Amino acid sequence: MKKFWQKIYDWEQWHFNVIYAPLTLVWLYYWIKAGKFWFFSNVNPTLQFSGLEGETKKEMFDQLPKETYPTTIYIQPNENFDTVVTMMQQANLHFPVAVKPDIGTKGLCFRKIENEAALKNYHQKVPFVYLIQTMVELPLEMSVFYVRYPNSTKGKITGITAKEYLQVKGNGQDTLLQLIQAHPKAKYRIAELTNKHAENLQKIIADDEVYFLSIAGNHNRGARFVNLHHEIDEQLTKVFDDISNYTQHFYYGRFDIKTASLQELKQGKSIQILEFNGTGAEPNHIYDCNMSYFNALKTIATHWKYLYEIGRINYLKGIKYTSYKQGRKYLKDAFATYAILEKIDVDC
Repeated sequence: MKKFWQKIYDWEQWHFNVIYAPLTLVWLYYWIKAGKFWFFSNVNPTLQFSGLEGETKKEMFDQLPKETYPTTIYIQPNENFDTVVTMMQQANLHFPVAVKPDIGTKGLCFRKIENEAALKNYHQKVPFVYLIQTMVELPLEMSVFYVRYPNSTKGKITGITAKEYLQVKGNGQDTLLQLIQAHPKAKYRIAELTNKHAENLQKIIADDEVYFLSIAGNHNRGARFVNLHHEIDEQLTKVFDDISNYTQHFYYGRFDIKTASLQELKQGKSIQILEFNGTGAEPNHIYDCNMSYFNALKTIATHWKYLYEIGRINYLKGIKYTSYKQGRKYLKDAFATYAILEKIDVDC
């Protein structure tokens, strides 16, 4: 019974559809008001479907200042592996590198690759275009949620969080499996984590040793978010105003970045954008900050209001909404890709 009530109280662990169910009426309201089901589909007009689902990382990186993101190359799944190695050499990419699908979600098939043999295995397993990037080792990973209206060059940061990867700390007595079973988040991912760390499950983790269960800074992968809303100021906002205005059309979404420190980030230094999530981005500052479920819904609804208002402005500028039929196709294609990534995530 205690376990049951704990699950009820811990709303952050609920299924996505359950969390968002009460917001159906909010969606309906903006659908009627805009006269279009996909009322947000023109918010980021240079991203496919405004970045709800299925957009490529390439179309995002191509619109960013080159100094703000890691060196990146794109690999076709049928590419000769020797050519892949040559492409890495030409781009001056050295192991370890980061690899991930060009179209992806939830950190699926994101890996840190240590050597050529591991990369070859990945290349043989992933049937989609994927990217190889410099493995950014900067110490601080953060998410910055940014909103800007099309008739203004200045926007606002609605949330900022620091990320802590899913990890356990050893006590010199318990095995990795026991530590996973006792972890407040990892225990909900037993099947996935025991499969992924099968070789080390019976290993006793030394006292105070940190063992990373995942290096994906993603709530779906168990990352913990630390709310830093008090750090939002004009200096930090200007950094993202400049990035947003670089191509003029990044109006709404979440930047996932790595940086040396918050101070350097505010100076516009030491910033590496890992990805930009458009209209499909969650305001993940609702998590891990003791926010009530009601206030979380209120925060999400506020962001949907931004979506409607930006979309309306763009519509009046002549940027059309996506048709219902086309939007369904985008989602169908994206979810088909995600389903395959789910199946191969353990092996790649």
